[in-house]
Amino acid sequence: MPPILQHSRVIASEASPERWLLILHGIYGSGRNWRGIARRLVEARPEWGVILPDLRLHGGSTGFDPPHTLQSAAADVEALLDDLGTPAQAVLGHSFGGKVAIVYARDRPGGVAQVWVVDSTLEVREPSGSAWDLVETVGALPERFPSRDELVVALAPHGYSAPLAHWLGMNLERDGDSFRWRLDWKGMEELLRDYFKTEVWGAIEAPPEGTEMHVIRATGSESLSDVDADRIERAGASNGSTFLHVVDGGHWINLDNPDAIVALVAKTLP
Repeated sequence: MPPILQHSRVIASEASPERWLLILHGIYGSGRNWRGIARRLVEARPEWGVILPDLRLHGGSTGFDPPHTLQSAAADVEALLDDLGTPAQAVLGHSFGGKVAIVYARDRPGGVAQVWVVDSTLEVREPSGSAWDLVETVGALPERFPSRDELVVALAPHGYSAPLAHWLGMNLERDGDSFRWRLDWKGMEELLRDYFKTEVWGAIEAPPEGTEMHVIRATGSESLSDVDADRIERAGASNGSTFLHVVDGGHWINLDNPDAIVALVAKTLP
């Protein structure tokens, strides 16, 4: 029997949620990346609870067999919800998690009222960008580090800022007197390759019946091109169920502008 995703649930004080929002983190992250926003959301909308899984090969969700694809990641989420006996009426995904959210809702029509896609690359293309470059960068680094600070030093010549390097260092675990990667880098490469080749425009332009697609574009990010933003707006004008929201901040919008994300999602959830 395949393992179940490591996860946590967030609910407001003394609340009994009637509905659940699933939040899916980005590549190299974990559910706890969005815990602060989850807490604020449930306080603003106590009838909602939030489920924060670690996607396959991330955080505490280890031991998952190939193929490492978006469909596999979406199936893991479905298995988690089945195990919990808790359907999710809405799903939000950031970056890599955004495409997983689309695939989850697309392949399971009728059960999800809203999908939130937060600064994801929607186009199909060859892998590129900072997340992809990191796969090659890590391959040139030592397999072990005396401390997490040493990782920060090692990543600096490759253009990684100290805050980002410290965040990546959360994926190191102590092994004896040094630290090694907890991440399966071959698996990360497989997930990213599938991310860039998976077509999701059909679900954006023709969402499953009863499902709204909300796409958030960060003003300081290049994840979503002008061409794709225009395509989303045209889809919304045609189907009435697809919406583009432009929010100030960079790709890590959950850190750059959490106030805007909380206000937008809390106001728009059913």
